[in-house]
Amino acid sequence: MITSQEKLEELIQEWGFLPFFLNRIEGFSIEEHTPKELWFTDEQMAGPWEWKGPIISNWQCAYGKFFEKKAGWISLDWLPDFMNWRRSLYPLNKLPQECRHILDVLYGCESAVSRELKKMCGYSLTRKRKAFNQNNPLEPIINTHTGADFDKLINDLQMGTWVCIADFEYLYSKSGERYGWGLARYCTPEAMYGTDIPEAVDHRTPEESRQRIIRHLNTLFPDANEKQLMKLI
Repeated sequence: MITSQEKLEELIQEWGFLPFFLNRIEGFSIEEHTPKELWFTDEQMAGPWEWKGPIISNWQCAYGKFFEKKAGWISLDWLPDFMNWRRSLYPLNKLPQECRHILDVLYGCESAVSRELKKMCGYSLTRKRKAFNQNNPLEPIINTHTGADFDKLINDLQMGTWVCIADFEYLYSKSGERYGWGLARYCTPEAMYGTDIPEAVDHRTPEESRQRIIRHLNTLFPDANEKQLMKLI
């Protein structure tokens, strides 16, 4: 069971891939290996949610919404092959133009907290589709650049491994108490880890990287079939 940050880091390194939540492969998640009292903790305890930032800061694994648009970890040993495979599934020329715009902005500033990145890319913080139009109350203003639109695009960029999460930054009350889930600071894997994919994967093709990942996961979960593994990776 995962009872400490160190144990979680050890499991990430041992398996190479570790989704945060329950998924189609039994036993392949942090959620299943975490005691209930540590899954959502009180102020006196810490669990996987609180360990995210410190683990990222140790520079041994990457974090982002990599598994069916849900969060998870990938060790740096396996990150190049994963990027090699995933970017073949999510090539930039097939992603919406808005994704490429977000990525261009991120390239320019290297990293940015989600709120900042939304504003820089022209997205509002609200998720509302319609806003009150004071000039014509009967015709509300249609918001085509909502926070929800941004969230979908940044998730696509994470699924393609074009973007990862570099840290979490928290809001503080006037009394100095931290609150909220923490704001993600986005970055590219290249800026974060200096990954040169062709060199790091010894010039393997995306298909060769896929096969290598599947073979590895099969050794960890022999009861999982290839269709289940493919859905996840």
